[in-house]
Amino acid sequence: MNELDFSGKRVLVVGGSSGIGNGIAQNFRQRGAEVHVWGTRPSAADYADSPGSDLEGLHYSRVDVSDNAAIAAAPVPFKRLDVLVQAQGTVLYERQEFSSEGFAKVVEVNLNSLMNCALKFFEPLRETRGSMILVSSAAAFHSTRGNPAYNASKTGAFGLTRTLGEAWARDGIRVNGIAPGLVETKLTRITTENPKRLEGALRGIPLGRLGTPQDMANVALFLASPLAGYLLGQTLLVDGGMLLA
Repeated sequence: MNELDFSGKRVLVVGGSSGIGNGIAQNFRQRGAEVHVWGTRPSAADYADSPGSDLEGLHYSRVDVSDNAAIAAAPVPFKRLDVLVQAQGTVLYERQEFSSEGFAKVVEVNLNSLMNCALKFFEPLRETRGSMILVSSAAAFHSTRGNPAYNASKTGAFGLTRTLGEAWARDGIRVNGIAPGLVETKLTRITTENPKRLEGALRGIPLGRLGTPQDMANVALFLASPLAGYLLGQTLLVDGGMLLA
């Protein structure tokens, strides 16, 4: 028996159009799942020239998760759902998060939408005794200079994972999380495209390299599989040892 075979399973990856979410979506597809993704652009074709985006074989829908009304109104093209991965996220630089507007914008996407999506898909997940995975960040475990909203929202996602894990276990839903370290995506370009910043960041990672979407996908596959059947409410820190120092 292949515990990582998802043939016949249906997966939705919110934020699955690029970066970590896209890597997770494609890995589920490659292991036999029917995979749906939510993104922000009008159509899958709009990601054709976007680095870190591969929508081949995925079912794409545009949903603005910063708007709860849009989440509630989003059509659901399936009756059952086995795995829900919430990988949506945003960040604002140049101290924009120190304004009320900037802070609220980031928290709406990175935290509030997690609960709104979880509630929308509670019943389909309960019917299949499925799994939900929340992608937070290593930022949940340390201060992030200049980004209070990102930090607060990712810390909130860490707490939400524990609380929903305990609450929904009685309904047969396993909730766990992933806290990525420094992964090269569009959200981390401020570091990865600055040679000095990148050099300093790599010095602080014992494994000596950036994380990849594939690294995170490997953990997501594990968490959604029977191999993690007794794991509940946990957020796995996947950072190459960055926070060991």
